[in-house]
Amino acid sequence: MADAALTENLVATRADTVRRFGRRDAGFRGLTGLAALLVVAVFAGVIFSLLIGAMPAIQKFGFSFITSDAWDPVAENYGARASIYGTLVTSIIAMLIAVPVGIGIAIFLTEICPRPLRRPIGIAIELLAGIPSIIYGIWGLFVFAPQFQQTLEPWLIAIFGKIPGVEALFAGPPYGIGIFTAALILSIMILPFISAVTRDVFETVPPMLKEAAYGLGCTTWEVMWRVVLPFARAGVTGGAMLALGRALGETMAVTFVIGNAHHIQGSLLAPGTTISATIANEFSEATTPMYQSAIIELGLILFFITFVVLAAAQLMLRALERRTGAAR
Repeated sequence: MADAALTENLVATRADTVRRFGRRDAGFRGLTGLAALLVVAVFAGVIFSLLIGAMPAIQKFGFSFITSDAWDPVAENYGARASIYGTLVTSIIAMLIAVPVGIGIAIFLTEICPRPLRRPIGIAIELLAGIPSIIYGIWGLFVFAPQFQQTLEPWLIAIFGKIPGVEALFAGPPYGIGIFTAALILSIMILPFISAVTRDVFETVPPMLKEAAYGLGCTTWEVMWRVVLPFARAGVTGGAMLALGRALGETMAVTFVIGNAHHIQGSLLAPGTTISATIANEFSEATTPMYQSAIIELGLILFFITFVVLAAAQLMLRALERRTGAAR
């Protein structure tokens, strides 16, 4: 009888413990689900607010708002083509510059750099990400742009200005400020993101793979190109897409050095504008409802572009993961 009573007590205690843990698990699931729903609600709220604010401009201009580069607050005539063009071109050029350099920095830190110097150099590069964007803008306007105007731009015009098919991209006088200058500043700003993520991904590559490649007589270049990069390509792509999202929405640094001209020119050295720079420059001066609505529609377009880029990045990463899993 005593054994039966003890067994019943143990069963009851275990059942009570299971119920208590079950209630805790249910509460934890509820809290995490609420957090996820909160993110979705914020996302939907942002889209709804932008749509409501941009509706007057959408109704008046329609699709011509995207295809026109007019920006005349006096005549209430607005277009986003110049801003969209500047946003995409500066981001693409910045990525073309920053991605190879960032991967090269990651290779140097993981494979070539002496071990005592790896941490100081890595910290120095990552500190670039902590510098406020307005500091980059001030440095770009007062230090980089004048030097760029006197040295690099004349050299680019002299070298590429005579090559058929390329001369239009480097035509015109050296302004110092413009699309190419803004792209260079952007490349410096996103470089820490690419190099830091790529370095961390490279460090996850199993040493056995690299040692086996070295044992077969491969050089460091062959090991990185044929072993490390294929293994880590999903992570490298993710880091690049993270940097691209930062480049698309950068405001203050670009506003200082891009020239803020609402027209499209063929030369990369000419002044231009981006969506974020236009919003920063024009919003405080928007005194009419249509003016404000046009600026809000610019924000809606930037939101859409960023969303599409990040969604495409997610699909690309999943495709790379499936391909890597199938290859293994």
